Amino acid sequence: MPRRLSAARGLGDRMFRYQLTATGGIVLAIMAAVGLFLLLRSGQALRARGVWAFLTTAEWQPDVHRFGIAAVLTGTLLIAAVAVTISVPLAIGTALFISDVAPRPLRRTLVTMVDLMAAVPSVVYGLWGLFFLQEHVIGLSRWLSDWFGWIPFLHVDGTQPGEPLASQSVYTASTFVAGIVVALMVAPIQCSVMREVFAQAPAGEREGAYALGATRWGMIRAVVLPYGMGGIIGGTMLGLGRALGETIAVYLIISPVFVIQPHILQTGSNSVSSLIALHYGDASTFGMSALMAAGLALFLLTLAVNFTASSIVARSRSGAQSEA
Repeated sequence: MPRRLSAARGLGDRMFRYQLTATGGIVLAIMAAVGLFLLLRSGQALRARGVWAFLTTAEWQPDVHRFGIAAVLTGTLLIAAVAVTISVPLAIGTALFISDVAPRPLRRTLVTMVDLMAAVPSVVYGLWGLFFLQEHVIGLSRWLSDWFGWIPFLHVDGTQPGEPLASQSVYTASTFVAGIVVALMVAPIQCSVMREVFAQAPAGEREGAYALGATRWGMIRAVVLPYGMGGIIGGTMLGLGRALGETIAVYLIISPVFVIQPHILQTGSNSVSSLIALHYGDASTFGMSALMAAGLALFLLTLAVNFTASSIVARSRSGAQSEA
């Protein structure tokens, strides 16, 4: 019968373990407290409106008990989808360049630049998107609408392909512009996570791939990317979580509408976080409860995204390696 081996833990090891356990418990307790607070504060609105009506109603008039998050939740998901679609390829390419392509003296400079981009306040990104990006992206939006307008979400109402006198205002304050700005905000965070995982790919497997005649791209494709799949998924979901909750940048750019707006190139969009920022200052007691209900929905959505990402990362090779 095999003998069980056990290592005697010293006082320092035990204290460190208790400290980590307590820290994890405190984090979970804070998260549960936030959820409970939102649930209690939103109870009045949810009881008056009903959960199903709250989820399926697009308009927002809480003072007459006609309100829901169908429109703002759709806008939140569309902005986050545009942001992730743009940011993930950018983050993967940047992370691979830093970890496997860039000369060693240049890597530290690039890492510092990426980290500094992550530290830029969101209001700065919002102002840049409002006053600079928006006017320069109108041409791209019009080109996408002219050539790919047959795709439903790229169609813009009231325009015809190739119409030279089409108003540019139909392309401003759109989901597309907000998504680009949010993508630039979340890409540095995604890049940092992916870069750390790519750098931990086993050196022996890298050298083995080169020994078998692989090119640098062949080594990356055969070793680094499969090993770093957990980091890619984790970084993507982390960026998605921030994109879902981004407030100031989206609030500065979009033109709020309370209808379900599936056309990402067309003016008019909304999000849960910008809704709360817009109506928080002048909300009545019942209106505040309705805003808390919207915040609860966003909280649960972000929680579901993060838990899904954690379960996927834990089953990947890099996730299992990091937990060992």
